[in-house]
Amino acid sequence: MLLSTLIIVLREILEAALVISLLLVFTRLRGIDARWVLYGLGAGMVGAVIYASQIARVSEMFEYTGQEITNASMQVAIFISLAILTVLICRPAPHRTRLVSILMALVVALAVAREGFEILLYLSGLMTKPELVTPLLLGTILGTGIGCSIGALFYYGLLNFSPRSGQTIALLLLALFGGNMLSQAAQMLIQADLLPAGATLWDSSRILPEDSLAGQLFYALIGYEATPTLMQLTAYLGGLGLLLALALPGIAIQRRQALQPE
Repeated sequence: MLLSTLIIVLREILEAALVISLLLVFTRLRGIDARWVLYGLGAGMVGAVIYASQIARVSEMFEYTGQEITNASMQVAIFISLAILTVLICRPAPHRTRLVSILMALVVALAVAREGFEILLYLSGLMTKPELVTPLLLGTILGTGIGCSIGALFYYGLLNFSPRSGQTIALLLLALFGGNMLSQAAQMLIQADLLPAGATLWDSSRILPEDSLAGQLFYALIGYEATPTLMQLTAYLGGLGLLLALALPGIAIQRRQALQPE
């Protein structure tokens, strides 16, 4: 139970921790007030508690597909916010700083609410058994600590690059995260019978199991799935391609400006 709890909590924490670390990199490079992180975290935690407490009602909505549709909606909202952020980050302007902070807080709030809800739902279903309380709490603490530590490593690692290189790498990682969000949304809508699944394209579970530590890291970072369907892959590549298309012109402009003599 300890190991399974650690892996489940780590999987959820990693996604939120990685996107927060990437957004903090942009905050540092652009000189944006980082208080938006606290606002987003606070709103996300409240949202997770409310969502978990109302899960029975939510699940009954839309002919008992409410949870899948709600999760998919949150993931699509994160993707749209990331798309707008990508444009604003690549084409910075002083009057847009407040909008950037609001969008960053929104992404953090949605990510924390989405992942926190999953953790609360998992724990609430098992905490009623006294013999499981200790391994559940220990697994939660360890998973949270490892996930936050990996997020911190990404943050400080990216800041060790030059500002231009650090931002470019962060934008590419953010594009991968956005593709992951659309892929997960597609999976939720498939479960709700609102999208066709298509064929399973491959099975790499023997090479890299999803429930391993490396599998969880790759899942959070690039949306790794051992058995992806055609629809999931289409959504992933579509989201990734759109964010890259939005980011690359801005990256090219910054590179040309850096090469121009002062």
